[in-house]
Amino acid sequence: MIIDAHVHVWDLSCASYSWLTDAVHPLDRTVLLDEFPSIRPTTRIILVQAADNAADTAVMRAQAELDPRVVGIVAWVPLDQPHLVAELAEEYANDPLIVGVRNLIHERAPGWLAGAAQTESLNLLANAGLTLDFVTADHAALCEVPALADRHPGLRIVIDHLGKPPLAGDARARLAWRSALADAATRPTVFAKASGLLGPADSLSPGAGHPARPFVDTALDLFGTDRVMYGSDWPLVELVEDHRKAFDLVASAAGDRGGTSLTSVFSDTAAHFYDIHGLDS
Repeated sequence: MIIDAHVHVWDLSCASYSWLTDAVHPLDRTVLLDEFPSIRPTTRIILVQAADNAADTAVMRAQAELDPRVVGIVAWVPLDQPHLVAELAEEYANDPLIVGVRNLIHERAPGWLAGAAQTESLNLLANAGLTLDFVTADHAALCEVPALADRHPGLRIVIDHLGKPPLAGDARARLAWRSALADAATRPTVFAKASGLLGPADSLSPGAGHPARPFVDTALDLFGTDRVMYGSDWPLVELVEDHRKAFDLVASAAGDRGGTSLTSVFSDTAAHFYDIHGLDS
């Protein structure tokens, strides 16, 4: 069994997605799970927030009702409005499919998560047993993760897309990314997703090794296979490479470590982090 820990859907007739412009064409349309290309028949899906509004969460819930492959939903919360977060945390804690939350914090000013309202909200989420997906625009934001984990020791945090490593960056940028990721990895409540590792500006050279492979290897070195999980970032992955190539990248890196590494990265880590039980093999 595979758990794909990072899948998106969006329905333009139900929710608003400000980033869904012609810059991501041909995905600037409604995309639902009937298009999702499972790697294996036993693939299970965790749907992840795609917009900062309640309608997006409703779209994911509707998809989960229609598709038994969905085993978890990472929903939206307005982290700067703790009174609303308190209501949503109670609601989500009573919904077995909602396993965590996310907010498009990469669109906020640096340090936004350290605000008083956000701190209160994150404490509420931790008390409700919900997790936080930490999304970044670039690797500089990784420097906020250690302090975030220290402020909220009861909150499990997963870094989406390995914190956007600088695939096309120079040695200095790569070192900065590694240093920040290494610091985050010293906090046992912090995990990482090997997902979304290429953007539209990146390219795959025929005959060359995958440009993201060294970054996946580094994440596995720092976190170990029991704190790294696979996510396809479908359908956005299809803008730059075939869904299976993204899968093969992570499978190759994890497989080279032998033992139970593949099982950990492709199912056990996500099941543990998101507290998902009762899955068939």
